[in-house]
Amino acid sequence: MSADARAWVRMPSGKRLDLLDPTPFDWEDADLALGLARTYRWGGHSAWPLPLSVAQHSLTVMQLRRDWAAAPLAPVLELRELLHDAEEGLLGFDCISVLKPFLGDGFRALSQRLESAVFLRYGVPHWTTAEHRVHKRADRLAAASEALHVVGWSREEVRGTLKIRALPLETDPLQAVYGGRPWEPWPPGLACERYLEALDNLKQRL
Repeated sequence: MSADARAWVRMPSGKRLDLLDPTPFDWEDADLALGLARTYRWGGHSAWPLPLSVAQHSLTVMQLRRDWAAAPLAPVLELRELLHDAEEGLLGFDCISVLKPFLGDGFRALSQRLESAVFLRYGVPHWTTAEHRVHKRADRLAAASEALHVVGWSREEVRGTLKIRALPLETDPLQAVYGGRPWEPWPPGLACERYLEALDNLKQRL
């Protein structure tokens, strides 16, 4: 990559982010929340009128980790779950997992630089092997459940076609928190509001 290569994006706040050389000071919390609310899972495909945002998915994964914990999770650990896909909101792109190897090492390095900037910005420690294993369990469970309830794959297809071994949930973990119809994707404005509220609350508890 050329030393003078740049990939600037302008945030709604007016801040500018160079995707190729990000720093922790290049966005506001509201920029991140809105980016995640406007970035869609599953290639934007959905059996509902709206697609599922990465913001809503991130809240689901955080809630699963909360539900599993024998004692309340430390706020910084909850925050890491909430931010686990934050780089996708800055990039504006959630690549389907099976396509990532085709995008190569350059895309992987770009994603890692963005994640490092996010973790540094919010004071979040990087994953240990054991922590990441539990996180991925929640992430895959959310994915299996979304595939069934949001996108419209059958249970057999989730396991046989998508190769996701986790058994989809019946109960939407977010319904007890926010109400509404289970598994229904939220409008971007609502997803942004709820993500930003969760982010603010966790930052205040650090």
